Amino acid sequence: MKSFFSKNVIIALVVIAALGLLFWGIEYLKGVNLFKPTNFYTAHFEQVDGLNVSSPVTINGFKVGQVSEISYDYESNRILVEMSMDKGLKIPVGTTISLSSGLMGGASLELHLANNPTYLNVGDEIQGTVQAGLMDAVTDNVMPQVTVMLPKVDSILSNVNAVTSNPALQTSVARLDGITAELAASSQQLSQLMRQLNASVPGVMTNVDGVTSKLNTSAGDLNAVTGKLKTMPLDSTINSINATVANLEQLTKKINGTDSSLGLLLNDRQLYNNANSAVQSLDSLLQDVKANPKRYITIKVF
Repeated sequence: MKSFFSKNVIIALVVIAALGLLFWGIEYLKGVNLFKPTNFYTAHFEQVDGLNVSSPVTINGFKVGQVSEISYDYESNRILVEMSMDKGLKIPVGTTISLSSGLMGGASLELHLANNPTYLNVGDEIQGTVQAGLMDAVTDNVMPQVTVMLPKVDSILSNVNAVTSNPALQTSVARLDGITAELAASSQQLSQLMRQLNASVPGVMTNVDGVTSKLNTSAGDLNAVTGKLKTMPLDSTINSINATVANLEQLTKKINGTDSSLGLLLNDRQLYNNANSAVQSLDSLLQDVKANPKRYITIKVF
């Protein structure tokens, strides 16, 4: 009997411990730390869209508490929210708490501490307000503009559909395809030409080097010739040529003049005619001598 009683006691203790652990685990998952001392405050709101038990209570983004219970207050026809705050938090009189909705639909409470040396007592009510969330701002500000823009967007889409369905656009696209193909072919030809040029550049550079070396040799020869020309008596040579030209001019004047025999022979017509007549007479005499030698030559035999 004694052994049976001790066994039941052990089982009961285990069940109680398991229930305690289960309760603590559930509260811990809700964000409630049973081993951390907290103070409780309340607030009333007209609406609590997105606010749940264990939603955070923050000051400037830092969590200082959480929502522990949400209920409906039938006397004021508002929603009563009970919050558990950190034990060391002191809330001044005049502090407000606002409910703000997040982008994904969740909500949180934000404390706005007042500058007051007097603090609220534990369990007092904090004045609650509701701030417009991001989605509310989008609905109030952006949606009217979107509504105004929708007809314009519809018109733009209609014009775009009209342009895209135009056969001229398809023809232009086909022409662009042809132009693109021609550009690709031209690019290939240009690449081939560049490869040929790259292949021929070494030979061209060799020829250029040869021409350059020949030019350098010619430049050396020209320098040598120039040096020789500098050493030649060019002034005396030019003076001799000028003297020779002057003598030729003087001789030409004498030949063309009538003061000399050669000038008379070249310029006197009468003398030329007489000389021509004498030559003709001599020629006639020679022909007669050839024809009648006996008339002019007498041969005697002893």
